[in-house]
Amino acid sequence: MSEENPNIESYLALLNDAQKEAVVHEGSPLLILAGAGSGKTRVITTKIAYLISQKNVEPYSILSVTFTKKAATEMKERAVAMEERAKDAQIRTFHSFGSWFLRKFAEYSGLDKNFTVYDDSEMAILLKKACPNLSAKDVKILAHQISLAKDYCLGPEDDLSIIGSEYDLNQIYSEYTKRLRSTGNADFGDLIMLPVLVMQKYQEVADYIHRRFKVILVDEYQDSNIAQYKLLQELSGIKDGFNTYVCVVGDDDQSIYHFRGAEVQNILTFPDKFPGTKIIKLETNYRSTSKILKAASLVVSKNQDRLGKELIADRGEGSQPVLVFLGDQGEEAKFCADLILKARAETNSRYSDWALLYRTNAQSLNFEKEFIHRKIPYKVVGSLKFYEREEIKDLLAYLSLIVNPRDEISFRRIVNKPSRGIGEKTQDLIFESAIKMIEIDGQPQPQYSDLIEATQKKAPELSKKAREGALEFVKLINILRENFRSDQKLSDFVERVFEDSGLKELHKTEDEVEGTQRVLNMQELANSAVIYDCSLEGLLEFLDAINLDRTMEPSDENVGEDCVTLITVHNTKGLEYNKVIITGLEEGVFPRQDKNFEEIEEERRLFYVGITRAKDDLFITSASKRCLYGRWEYMKPSPFIVESKAAFKILGHKPFGFGGNAYSSDSVDSELLDNWKKGSKVFHDDYGYGYIINSGLSNSEFVIEVKFEGGNVKKFLPKYQKNTLTLIKD
Repeated sequence: MSEENPNIESYLALLNDAQKEAVVHEGSPLLILAGAGSGKTRVITTKIAYLISQKNVEPYSILSVTFTKKAATEMKERAVAMEERAKDAQIRTFHSFGSWFLRKFAEYSGLDKNFTVYDDSEMAILLKKACPNLSAKDVKILAHQISLAKDYCLGPEDDLSIIGSEYDLNQIYSEYTKRLRSTGNADFGDLIMLPVLVMQKYQEVADYIHRRFKVILVDEYQDSNIAQYKLLQELSGIKDGFNTYVCVVGDDDQSIYHFRGAEVQNILTFPDKFPGTKIIKLETNYRSTSKILKAASLVVSKNQDRLGKELIADRGEGSQPVLVFLGDQGEEAKFCADLILKARAETNSRYSDWALLYRTNAQSLNFEKEFIHRKIPYKVVGSLKFYEREEIKDLLAYLSLIVNPRDEISFRRIVNKPSRGIGEKTQDLIFESAIKMIEIDGQPQPQYSDLIEATQKKAPELSKKAREGALEFVKLINILRENFRSDQKLSDFVERVFEDSGLKELHKTEDEVEGTQRVLNMQELANSAVIYDCSLEGLLEFLDAINLDRTMEPSDENVGEDCVTLITVHNTKGLEYNKVIITGLEEGVFPRQDKNFEEIEEERRLFYVGITRAKDDLFITSASKRCLYGRWEYMKPSPFIVESKAAFKILGHKPFGFGGNAYSSDSVDSELLDNWKKGSKVFHDDYGYGYIINSGLSNSEFVIEVKFEGGNVKKFLPKYQKNTLTLIKD
């Protein structure tokens, strides 16, 4: 250790009792349950330095793995700052370690020692070459399913029923594997699965690894998948009786990536899989105030699948979190803008103090529009700004071409999307035939004629495939033009465009594979057109509003760092902000609809993650009405805010049923709950037909709220009004 570095004891002195206990622990396997903001990175890095300097563990024999390159780099830098020799420890991401392993043991894994790693797109190309009869859509879905199989550490010869594929996945996976192996390369799934298979098959390799690594540390263990758990088992040599020290660090309450293959059971069952495990809980939170942590605790304590811990704030009580009920999503966006501008005016706070969180990317549109018009600088983290997203540009291109059939940029963007066999060369031929000379200021200038007409005229000269695609495109545009009628809403027409054009089907595949929510984004664009007439003037006004919005968007150069962060809750993990607004806390939005028990528990953990990003101030918003799928829906408050309402100061008009034991089914007859659901149709002798817009408890009685055809909204007690109120089953 260099002289300028302080002794490791001075670093240990900076730790609280639980942190220090975790650092000096030795012998048995160790599970560090590290709550949000509890200083887990400090514990891991100090432990690495402590092992080297105090326990004389060779740096060469330490392996520490995490999930992101950023986290691994930070970990290494901090460990080296405490103990120079830590530079010789293996501090890597899981995939980086897998690559190191496979290069070292290439001859055992069937890879070229100079292999490259195929990404998702290259994987799909290779799969298409291996199985040329597959469509582009099939290839994308199957490539994802093969990756998922590898996350479960399953090969083509294994039972793949857990994937739920409608294809002959074993056969296709087998053909893909043969083709992949013939290249000598690997894909990302191989980087985890192949080391497991190599160590299981070749004892000499396993023995080498067990002799080499005496200490294994795993960060963010709650995010590990089945293959990564099996890799840890093989690396540790636990089944072979090796005395490898294993320490995993994680938070079961922050396991939110099941859609990426993460398995929360890995951390919940760690003590069972690694006998003699010591559990140390890091419960002192250095980020948030106690009133914010109370809200987080009330939410996550409702989960059954957890090991349990209670966060204790180091920073004192702080201000009470605020729960705000608003009329609709427009009011929600306005409230957020007002809140930020008021704080800036009164306390001179920075825009960058604020983060606005939402469950899905599609929710950002209302906030982006409001912030643009209120001149609030912002950045969208983890996704493109709404109008820059591929699917939105595609849909706008169709609308723009309907308005202006000479629009070259829009034509080129969509004429072959979805694929119609009209490549760039064919497009160039169409453009050449569309050029006409006109006189401007006495000078002849080239100008495009109607590109749809030009496509129709040029079609007979094209190859069979291109000709059929061109005529199909012309027919589509003409049908859309014919259906551009004033007896409908513009939002209905926009919805028809993304249905009939094939964009919905095209991007739906992307959604299924990558969870990108592209269809929801297109639906959100259609929703925003609801206030415009379905006329040429209305469509032009709609497109103008969007184009003006886009030109007003703050550029990165002008914004600098002082801007509000717009971000999905998933993308906030590991981040922190002075002031946090979590939006859209309604049933069907957050949590999403149709979730089973395990999924609801993960949604609850997601809300917990959002809450614990806040350092000083926390605001939650819930709207009573929201435009979903092209129509306005009456919303119920999220069950998560019902569970945690005791922690909040409540502003705005409380929604019907929110008081008392709102939405609790404990004292309600199950038949009432099953029959009188939100959205169900009813008939009343005096008011006629209607549908249920709300249901819940009021003073221990089950009450429904019905909106009738005439616009009246009435409340009823179905238990006592069966003679006058009828449920319409058909």
